[in-house]
Amino acid sequence: MKKRPNKQNVLPRRNFLKGAATSAASFMIVPRYVLGGTGYQAPSDTVNVAAIGAGGMGANNMKALTSQNIVALADVDYGRVRDSVSRDDRAELKAAYEKATWYKDFRKMMEEQKDDIDAVVIATPDHFHAVAASAAMQMGKHVYVQKPLTYSVKEARELKRIAKETGVVTQMGNQGHSSDDARQVNEWVQAGAIGPVREVHVWTNRPIWPQGVPRPTAEVGSDMKWNRGGLEDRMIKAMNGKYKVPKDLDWDVFLGPAPQREYHPIYHPFNWRGWVDWGVGALGDMGAHLIDHPYWALGLEYPDTVQGTSTPWGGNEEDRATYPLSTTVHYTFPARGMLPEVTMHWYDGGLMPARPAELPDDVELDRGGGVIFQGEKGILYHKTYGSDPKMYPQSLMEQYADTPQTYKRIEGGRGAHEMNWIRAIKGEEKISCPFEYAAPLNETMLLGVVALHAPGEILRYDGEKMEFTNNKDVNRHLHREYRDGWSIA
Repeated sequence: MKKRPNKQNVLPRRNFLKGAATSAASFMIVPRYVLGGTGYQAPSDTVNVAAIGAGGMGANNMKALTSQNIVALADVDYGRVRDSVSRDDRAELKAAYEKATWYKDFRKMMEEQKDDIDAVVIATPDHFHAVAASAAMQMGKHVYVQKPLTYSVKEARELKRIAKETGVVTQMGNQGHSSDDARQVNEWVQAGAIGPVREVHVWTNRPIWPQGVPRPTAEVGSDMKWNRGGLEDRMIKAMNGKYKVPKDLDWDVFLGPAPQREYHPIYHPFNWRGWVDWGVGALGDMGAHLIDHPYWALGLEYPDTVQGTSTPWGGNEEDRATYPLSTTVHYTFPARGMLPEVTMHWYDGGLMPARPAELPDDVELDRGGGVIFQGEKGILYHKTYGSDPKMYPQSLMEQYADTPQTYKRIEGGRGAHEMNWIRAIKGEEKISCPFEYAAPLNETMLLGVVALHAPGEILRYDGEKMEFTNNKDVNRHLHREYRDGWSIA
């Protein structure tokens, strides 16, 4: 256990940052020039930040926040945390972590340091996001939650509600939302540069982790054939084995609200994304980086219909263990005032849309991922995170070169999204991707995952009631039962 932070530097700040979302005028920040020279940052200018999930992506987020006071971290795998901060470019983060108090269970951290923590970064596996964020918000803590915001549709609704009730500053971790390129996309589309948009194509090369594979188990049929089922049995047998939980890993806390499973190294770290128990597959992982931009630029709301198709799931009907290796999902969104109905097509697992006729022969579509807005006057194409947007025919780029900047740019480079959250906590600027926006976007992504349970069927969705109206059975996938001892309060 690491040494606890010096409370003499921490406790007086409670009056400064509590309720910071309401108004910048509520702060009594001591000016830097009173306390020190140029570049001096007073203790009252920093936010006390804790991490729930401090390795992997959490370390990326926390690296952007080393200008703040990192007081605590909770992570089920200390070994992975140590590995994550061992890189040469993370010396400052490593030093900050060494000064923080370490926990395995975030609930203990939040209880023991409830007076020390102002804000929490949550970068756990997907299934853990909602329980951690809910607990933090209801303790009055500002939260930054990695994408996808939640594991289930119902959880997204709950976090949006709790965020509104508590008034804390919230941000989903889809960093492309804070980029200059994303704002350029909005400005071109909303200026009518490519004309009315009725069709959008979105794709990613993910998954880059195991999907479409069965669950490791000792229960394998004795008569193993060489057909598809027999090959799966052989795969299960090859994967099976009694693996000890690594000494640094608290497997029970890792499971959290998910079903009880025996530890296996194919699950943790990272590979959990493809397993139904803990992740939401490629669409859940990358939709927040790709669907985000057309959803935002076109002012989309909940879809009217969702249709999903895929390669086979891993496992069987009784135990759909992993998501399919490749999927396509087709959404229709209703007209918004004068804006027409939009059809959006999602492709993953290496699948891609047909090449647009407007795209010059020497322009390659990025196989890693991208978005194509199909407008009446031309197309807008950008890569993952909204990066490198271009319009075709190329004459549109010249015609709209002077499109006014109607969206404020966010400063900070690679750490812009995280520092935007910090500055919003201080009342210095508007938050970029609050749960008010992120939750409906997240819900739309997850509706596509749910649609894979009714392959090929056009599911009609009532967003107001949060239900599919023409297939009641599919509605059970909009939420999940939690393991005993876990809940959203």
